[in-house]
Amino acid sequence: MASAIFKSLQVHPFLLYPTTLLRRRNGFYRLATKATQSLTDTQQRQPQTKVSTSSTQSKKLDKIPKNYEAIIGIETHVQLSTLTKAFCGCPYNYGSPPNSSICPICMGLPGALPVLNSKVIEFAVKLGLALNCNLAFNSKFDRKQYFYPDLPKGYQISQFDVPIASAGFVDVDIPVEFGGGHKRFGITRVHMEEDAGKLLHAENGNYSQVDLNRAGVPLLEIVSEPDMRNGIEAAEYAAEIQRLVRYLGVSNGNMQEGSLRCDVNVSIRPIGQSKFGTKVEIKNLNSFSSVSRAIDFEIARQVQLHSQGQEDQIVQETRLWEEGSQRTITMRKKEGLADYRYFPEPDLPAVILAQEYVDDIIKSLPELPEIKRRRYEQMGLSMQDVLFLANDKNIAEFFDATLAKGADPKLVANWIMSDIAAFMKNEKLTINEIKLTPEELSELIASIKGGTISGKIGKEVLFELLAKGGTVKELIEKKDLVQIVDPVEIEKMVEKVIAENPKQVEQYRGGKTKLQGFFAGQVMKLSKGKANPGVLNSILLEKLSSKS
Repeated sequence: MASAIFKSLQVHPFLLYPTTLLRRRNGFYRLATKATQSLTDTQQRQPQTKVSTSSTQSKKLDKIPKNYEAIIGIETHVQLSTLTKAFCGCPYNYGSPPNSSICPICMGLPGALPVLNSKVIEFAVKLGLALNCNLAFNSKFDRKQYFYPDLPKGYQISQFDVPIASAGFVDVDIPVEFGGGHKRFGITRVHMEEDAGKLLHAENGNYSQVDLNRAGVPLLEIVSEPDMRNGIEAAEYAAEIQRLVRYLGVSNGNMQEGSLRCDVNVSIRPIGQSKFGTKVEIKNLNSFSSVSRAIDFEIARQVQLHSQGQEDQIVQETRLWEEGSQRTITMRKKEGLADYRYFPEPDLPAVILAQEYVDDIIKSLPELPEIKRRRYEQMGLSMQDVLFLANDKNIAEFFDATLAKGADPKLVANWIMSDIAAFMKNEKLTINEIKLTPEELSELIASIKGGTISGKIGKEVLFELLAKGGTVKELIEKKDLVQIVDPVEIEKMVEKVIAENPKQVEQYRGGKTKLQGFFAGQVMKLSKGKANPGVLNSILLEKLSSKS
């Protein structure tokens, strides 16, 4: 019945709204909105504040620590990796054809009742615990009212005054190149909600189509305290949230897919002032670098207005980050809480957690990034090593599995961060896709350390293992790679090389001692890289120094 009714529905609301048309094509619903003007046109007609050039912005930013303080908070939306949506049985797969995964519930049709996906609660509790929050053992859902073409119900199911988790914190390590150190940022709340649909804008800007595939997809919104003071801190905070959700397995955290979205709130105030300045929200941030750059731009913009006595032009609004022009532009004036007319969701019961349920989730939590970093530090690894290894859960697991076989932590870190990382980058592979196993990396390191093969041959073996797999012992035996350690055999090769290069010998003995590398290279070439470097250089030095 609903399909028949909606086949030819055309709505003509008040003239200040666009005309909406919902058609059914090829079994999918497509809703087109004829706009009287494009978003770009609207933005261009907005009065824009002139902002200084990049060099001037940098100068302004340099003055911030002396004259102004930036106050930054982030609202992060995490799309959960559940099999179905938050309140219905529709699956969600990124990139699916528009409106191919919708039903009466996520379309908001009259009479359709939501049923909560229990996985959403489990993931919310996991993330709340990982963020050191206090859990609400009795929380509820609320309706957040607002109109938008991709919100079919006219409201969003969210949580308002009783979020499932609150009052937490997250610890972040700032990279050495940005000053280093440890920072703790407060978490105000974590709450459950559903996503809206997506608008697909026409190239000519005359109309937009609505894809409701994403409508009803479960989200967790993480609201930070306004504890960040610059773009780098904010970007590192966002990166830590991404690491957390990936470690927990609650989301893939891919910003390019919209699985992790950051809205940044920025204000400034003169140093010594306790009152916050006017808050501006920035949207459309699809990378950590854009988070940092957008914040630095917005700080510079607000500082300039303050310095010119025009701080009244800083209004509470939502601005978009334009990647091409590297600036923020006005999108809309920011709504207040009263505008959303929150009230308890009547179609969903309260969310009540049992202590036993929470205890079971606590036991299932993996070692989190912060704990892993501290453990790696205790091994004597540098902060650069620590941040690289702990950044990716799969790389950390590979590293730990190699250590479990008895390998030296620093040697394993060096191999992973250099040759293995370079191979993965060149071949566009993840560490789970390479043929090398932790057991064989440990065996390779032991073979080099024990003198069975040289470091140079070790690299050849490594790339064979990365590309084709196999075992270290098999490759050494098959290719006859065992290192030559017999002094007598190496001495014969040294004498041969010296006899064949009398001119270079004369130059060496005449004071050109850098030629020792030339002789060593010739011996290694003669031995096919198998001569033990230590034994080789000892014998070579003795022979070159001898006059007989």
